[in-house]
Order: sequence, then structure tokens, then C-alpha cells
Amino acid sequence: MSPLALTASSYSSAPAALVYAALLDAESWPSWTSYYEVQWELPAGVERPARVGDLRTIRSRLGRVCCRERVVELVPDRRFSYEQSAGLFASHRGSVDLVRAPRGGTDITWSATYRRALPLLGTRRRRRLQVLVHDLASYANSIVSRHS
Repeated sequence: MSPLALTASSYSSAPAALVYAALLDAESWPSWTSYYEVQWELPAGVERPARVGDLRTIRSRLGRVCCRERVVELVPDRRFSYEQSAGLFASHRGSVDLVRAPRGGTDITWSATYRRALPLLGTRRRRRLQVLVHDLASYANSIVSRHS
């Protein structure tokens, strides 16, 4: 197995603050991804924005846990970074970077690195990452459309 680094980009007419909020809103993920459920693992009764070190669990449509991710960096309205703490790709680290686009809106770049990856999974992971970043942009666009 060899390392794998992937990058996918998309554009959203939404401001970076809205795109960033969508990334942190675990409850919205099933509406714009193929995941069935994304849950923050917080102590009972605790409601707060995500913080570095927080964990979230992602489940597939079949109800199985796909992975657990730990937040490793939060730069409001600019960057969300995570690493998988458990799951098939436990050596996976990802970042979503948001930059104000020259024409307004937000340029979104989702990067992922895998310390160990099977060669045949590269193409599939690359496609999956492009779908995720496109779906995030589309979801943010739909929020802008609903509120205009």
C-alpha cells in the first residue's frame, strides 16, 4: 500500500460562512451526502459548536458505522480539518478550505490524504471526493436560493 493525496474543487454562490455552517451541521449531511447519519459525539445535554478534538460518527445507509472522525482544525468560515480515528481508512486526514471567489461566493477545495491506500481505490476515492465537494456546493446554493 502506498500513500494517496487527492484534491477536489467546486464553486458555490453562497458565502463562506454558510458553507462552513453546513460542514458543521451534522444533521444536514444526510440531505446532501450519501451518508445515512452523521452525529457529533457530545456528552448528554451539551449543545455547542464543534471544537477541536470533538468526534463524530458517520453511518452508511445500511446503518453500519463507516467511520469516526476527530476535528483537528477549525478556522471559522475558512477551514475545517478532520482525521479518521476509526474505520476502513483510519489513516485518512481531510481538509475543506473555503476562499472568497473573485466573482463572489466561495471556492471550495476538499483535500484528503491517506497514509496507506490500495492502488485500485485511488480512482474511486477521487470520484467520491469530487461528489462530496460538488454536493456541498449544491447544498449551500440551495440554501441561498430558498432565502432569496
